[in-house]
Amino acid sequence: MRVQSLTLVAASAALLAPTTFPDAPPPPLPGPQAHLRSGLPHEGGPDRADRSAPRIGPVLPLSRPGPVPASGAGSRPAARPGTGDTRSAGPVSAADLLARVRDCDPVSKGRYRTDAGRPADVPVCGTDEAVYWKADLDVDCDGRPGDRCNSRTDPHFTPATAYTQSDGRALDAERLPYVVVPEPGEIWDHRADEVRGGSVAALVHGDRVRYAVVGDVGPRDLIGEASYAAAESLGIPADPQGGGVASGVTYIVFKGSEVEPIEDEDAAEKAGERLAREFVDGR
Repeated sequence: MRVQSLTLVAASAALLAPTTFPDAPPPPLPGPQAHLRSGLPHEGGPDRADRSAPRIGPVLPLSRPGPVPASGAGSRPAARPGTGDTRSAGPVSAADLLARVRDCDPVSKGRYRTDAGRPADVPVCGTDEAVYWKADLDVDCDGRPGDRCNSRTDPHFTPATAYTQSDGRALDAERLPYVVVPEPGEIWDHRADEVRGGSVAALVHGDRVRYAVVGDVGPRDLIGEASYAAAESLGIPADPQGGGVASGVTYIVFKGSEVEPIEDEDAAEKAGERLAREFVDGR
């Protein structure tokens, strides 16, 4: 969680045309992550004021009058494993995905901060098939308590996530790789780009590619957060207080995709590989 800034980032004129990603600023050392929500007591311990914020509930889909029109290649049915064209053999590599997202055609009206007090220099970019951004990774340890994510290991642990499992329980950050998207706001509304709870995401760090789902919602002016399991799968320190990485993570979310049930890791992996292959092959 992260403290929301008092003002929203102004829309940047530089985002009116495709651009390349800016060089990342010198990264700060990662610090502990604090988790606070409205109506829940503060349990003490060191605050990570630059990442803390009340967690909101599930974001409802955009209301649309009548049927939603198709939007070209970006419109997809819910992702299902074992389907789709598999003309290209072999797993999609980090280099494949990074080449595909080298340039940025912004879909956000402004840019995000990775932490409060940092420069607002992260645009959300898009194609017909996906949205993507390049940022840090802060560890979201909220959800169902376990051995590594609980009120003892994380002083600001909260047993809730914006989206829930099929049985109504919070997601398990220790076991389920998931990413956090910003709350809809003036900078960007993820719902307008067919991103929802359960949407399939590819995470790239170094030469590793891991697949995840959209599982939580964070502050509307900050970006760059994923679950304990997602961090661990990428080889990133997953300690909720001192883990994460200050830069170098690419998040790619496939428009219109959805894993059901959201907690099905195998389905997310299979659907992610298929969607990533279609993405890099231009299908």
